[in-house]
Amino acid sequence: MRATSKAYSSRAIRAHLRGRRIVAVIPEPADQQGHRKRRGTRGGRPPAFDRVDYRGRNVVERGFCEVKQWRGLATRYDKLALTYRGGVALKAIVTWLRTLEVISERGRRVCCRRQAAI
Repeated sequence: MRATSKAYSSRAIRAHLRGRRIVAVIPEPADQQGHRKRRGTRGGRPPAFDRVDYRGRNVVERGFCEVKQWRGLATRYDKLALTYRGGVALKAIVTWLRTLEVISERGRRVCCRRQAAI
């Protein structure tokens, strides 16, 4: 499955994805809807679109934005791919630990770091 933004909704891109047997979850822009409706029966039917699958795209985009907040990862100053990959892994671990901390605070448990500050 491939979920992309409205900017990638052209017929050529949809045909390319169909040729590679990839299910496209791309909303149809308002201008394309208008053109299709204006043509009437010759306009064809609207492309398939699953709103639930498309909402999952937002979660992935927010994850990438979180990773890009680290300057070293956003600018790619590392000379070696191994160093860059290590930075990505480190950022993933830090993000995961922050998620666990938020979950534990919701469950009325206080993280060790916060207890030491009190």
